[in-house]
Amino acid sequence: IQEPEEKKIALELLETEQAYVNRLHLLDQVFYTELMKEAKTGKTVPEEVVKMIFSNISSIYQFHSEFFLPELRKRMEDWNCNPRIGDVIQKLAPFLKMYGEYVKNFDKAVELITAWSEKSPPFQELIADIQKRKVCANLTLQHHMLEPVQRIPRYELLLKDYVRKLPPESPDRGDAEKALEMVFMVAKPSNAAIAEMERLQNLWGVYQRLGLEDDIVDPSNQLIKEGPIQKVSTRNNSTSEKYLFLFNNMLLYCVPRVIQVGAEFQVRLRMDVDGMKVWELKDTEFPHTFLVSGKQRTLQLQAR
Repeated sequence: IQEPEEKKIALELLETEQAYVNRLHLLDQVFYTELMKEAKTGKTVPEEVVKMIFSNISSIYQFHSEFFLPELRKRMEDWNCNPRIGDVIQKLAPFLKMYGEYVKNFDKAVELITAWSEKSPPFQELIADIQKRKVCANLTLQHHMLEPVQRIPRYELLLKDYVRKLPPESPDRGDAEKALEMVFMVAKPSNAAIAEMERLQNLWGVYQRLGLEDDIVDPSNQLIKEGPIQKVSTRNNSTSEKYLFLFNNMLLYCVPRVIQVGAEFQVRLRMDVDGMKVWELKDTEFPHTFLVSGKQRTLQLQAR
């Protein structure tokens, strides 16, 4: 007989949870414990650094291995007479707030691993030695550390799926919907934190390509669009290759640098978005052209 859809999803939740607990065990009981033991002998790296790298991974590991996984397993064993997981997930949700600290610390942790691997060869060797073990499946410490960051969005997806597949009259409907709402509330900050982290990383990458001009570097800017464009010169009826970066507050009109060392572009003009106007031109000789006019000047540009 065909298993009901919602049971398949609940089983997938249990299987992924088991794999996740194994990963947490590796982080907490293997990497953290062994690096800490070495740090205590004072040969590799300060104990403080190891603590900073692993943040609150021990609490996360204990919670999942000692509470959530066993509860979930019990539920799945009793599924036939009591088909529900919503109540267990409602107990899980508040504890997911522990992830806030871990997610917030993640960037710094990765930087510390890189910095201390360069500073301390024994530290690097110990990590490399653990990474060679079968349990690491050829993946780096950084890769394993990303797992908790990605786990909450995963709960959210599985649970959404579970609620969608539940028959209307299922005894778990009320609990499961409430659980989904609770997980969603907890997931929001970490999703937002991840999105913000990615936004800042992308922004930093753009600033590096622009040669880090200090009046342009501002963490609150938002990059909206970037891409190559042709500048139309009406004087001699020709076009030349330029590049635009549009931020929420400014348009940067750049030329690609020929020498590819350091910055990729040179900013020729910075136009404030405030008071800027854009309109299309019907130019038969240069199709897809438009004018951008701002306080600073007016440009005639041609898109692809």
